[in-house]
Amino acid sequence: MNWKDHALDLADRVTHRTSRWRGPVSYTPRHLFVPQWWERDAEQWSLREPLTDTDWYAASYGDRSLITRVGMLHADRAQADDHPTGRPTSSATLPSLVVRMLDHARIDDGDELLDVGTGSGYGAALAAQELSDASVTSMDVDPYLVEAARDRLDLAGLHPTVEVVDATGPLPGRRGKFDRIVATVAVRNVPASWLAALRVGGRLVTTIAGTSLLVTAEKRADGSAVGRVEWDRAGFMHARHGDDCPPGATHLLATAHDLDGEDVTTSPYPVVDVANAWDLDSMLGITAPGIEHSYRENGARRTAVMAHADGSWARAFTGDDGRTVVHQGGPRRLWEILDGLRAYWLQHGELPVRGAAVLITPEGQTRLARGNWRAVL
Repeated sequence: MNWKDHALDLADRVTHRTSRWRGPVSYTPRHLFVPQWWERDAEQWSLREPLTDTDWYAASYGDRSLITRVGMLHADRAQADDHPTGRPTSSATLPSLVVRMLDHARIDDGDELLDVGTGSGYGAALAAQELSDASVTSMDVDPYLVEAARDRLDLAGLHPTVEVVDATGPLPGRRGKFDRIVATVAVRNVPASWLAALRVGGRLVTTIAGTSLLVTAEKRADGSAVGRVEWDRAGFMHARHGDDCPPGATHLLATAHDLDGEDVTTSPYPVVDVANAWDLDSMLGITAPGIEHSYRENGARRTAVMAHADGSWARAFTGDDGRTVVHQGGPRRLWEILDGLRAYWLQHGELPVRGAAVLITPEGQTRLARGNWRAVL
């Protein structure tokens, strides 16, 4: 099979028969955008360099994200014996999610699109295939990513505008330029510059950092935007403003596995893998942003750890008697916050974040509401 056969197969898997994105997926050479990547091996990141086209195409045309940058080291610039540390900071997003984000934008013929978070360049490639080079602008804070994306787009015969810009800051000369903005990086509040760059009636698609909440909103004449949290789910890396992401609570998260708590209590609820309980994790991300998670299972024993950069931490595990034992330390009691949300869930039958109404002020403040529940980000 050549790459076109793989691309056609990918289109069959990630688009429906009448999707406007079916064609672009089927004739965009995704392998060009991910010549090598990082994979997690046991406790470290290791470089994956495909030795044959068969290996390359199998990975490139799979519906999965490929991590292209860890910390400050891009896979393109790595050696086989490199094992970077830190968080993933760029990736080639799984194609089905790219398509879903574009679908949520409800793009019409003739629309001008701003793609925030160039990454590998594959999303910009799909958009340029469908809309034209002149209708697509893509931005990324990372100069190397932009350079590499331009080169790979050129190899694919595509030439959208690709720029080095911290899109969370000012966007000079872009006021009212775009009909659609699709962000494949996550933000806590929508940057005011995005609303300024969006035409009245234009549509924004983004995600809230630290959650799986996907927001769509349309701009009003007063400069605000209204919309909703979609019932769909999506997760992207946080928008960064320089070479790397802040260190966060990584060290505390690791050491908390062995700390004795200032408070030792029990919880009425089982130990939960928060990061994979998407609605619970999203509600926690709205209520107490910035918490990082770790989870382990060893037979019947489950251990969950939470940590925050302010020094707060919690470790919950299944005790010998089957009860949930909780150790906590630092300025806040993180597991108590979590248990409060689980109690709300039991009382009300669901958590209110999914499907919430969204109001984004012209200054970018994001407000969520559903029933009597309110949140200001």
